[in-house]
Amino acid sequence: MFWYKDYYIIVEFFQVTDIFKLREENYILLITMGFLSEIPDIAFKNPLFCSILGNTLLSTVPGVSGAGATPEKTLLTPVLDAELITWGAITSHPVRPDTPTGCPTPASITRAMMELCSLQPLFVNAGLSHLPTVPCLDVYGMIGEDPRFRDAVPRAEDLVRKGEVIGKLLSKSCDMLILGECVPGGTTTALCVMRALGYDASVSSSFVTNPVSIKEEICRLAMGRIKTGKITSPLDIIRYAGDPMMPVAVGIAKTYSGELILAGGTQMLAVSALLKEEGRSLPYVVTTSYVRDDPSANVRHIAKQIGLDIIFVDPGFGDIGHAGLARYCIGEVKEGMGAGGAMFLANLLGYSRDEIRKTILTKVSAYS
Repeated sequence: MFWYKDYYIIVEFFQVTDIFKLREENYILLITMGFLSEIPDIAFKNPLFCSILGNTLLSTVPGVSGAGATPEKTLLTPVLDAELITWGAITSHPVRPDTPTGCPTPASITRAMMELCSLQPLFVNAGLSHLPTVPCLDVYGMIGEDPRFRDAVPRAEDLVRKGEVIGKLLSKSCDMLILGECVPGGTTTALCVMRALGYDASVSSSFVTNPVSIKEEICRLAMGRIKTGKITSPLDIIRYAGDPMMPVAVGIAKTYSGELILAGGTQMLAVSALLKEEGRSLPYVVTTSYVRDDPSANVRHIAKQIGLDIIFVDPGFGDIGHAGLARYCIGEVKEGMGAGGAMFLANLLGYSRDEIRKTILTKVSAYS
């Protein structure tokens, strides 16, 4: 059971096909169909969705990231996604919010959930190649360097400290924080960091066919530098092989006093692994069932190694009536920009699976 504003919401888990609501006085009974793999026992009144934006030069390595029409254009993706979520449209460039195959960007899902829940999103610039075009908090970080050849995040300690300031600030403005990220190429930095921390990790990809061999070769070279430098501390591992999102997320998590949800797949597992090394309590991680079902990644195994609870959101895009969204089911895109966390939040706020799916379908169809 959780409490939201003037309602006590009692949640029970059943395998049925929809969500039914029974309203009587100040109680809402939600009978769910498995839209969420787990219903957490959390209480909140004032939720906030926040996403950390960043870049790593690894996304410009051909074949690493599908979050852009070309490797160079992946550097622009966080800026465009933030525009879409903030304004409801991409305003600075004449591009469509989908992949060349017509698969809608996860930012369109997040935008749909912000509209459904009447929420204003917040963004943090952790280190972007292009200046953001929407209002955001800025920690004045730099784009992540290529960990094969040089330190990826030289100012990691400074970014953690600035993240701590943001965590304290957000503690005063919300009591539940859905913290997402947008870092093209970030699953590869996540692989490097988790392997350096000693985890048996395989990460997901926005491609249908995960470029495992490319990622493994990058990781091999990055690990060589880490071993040569005899690097063992979490902060130094971020400095050698991470991306600018990671230290900011760690800093926020260290000082945020409300209920924290890390919204993302293997990238947020890397953040969780770093938090564990710091001796911090581990928040829930929420991602989509499409990340869970990626046969090239071992998400549940990583979560078990870390010792955290991971919740999966299954929006059932296969029968939603949109060919582009159905591509999520074959492994394209899968997750991003906190889309899984945004759907999770909408469900906790009392919106049914059907209401969530209808809102997403309406939104992405408008871009067609």
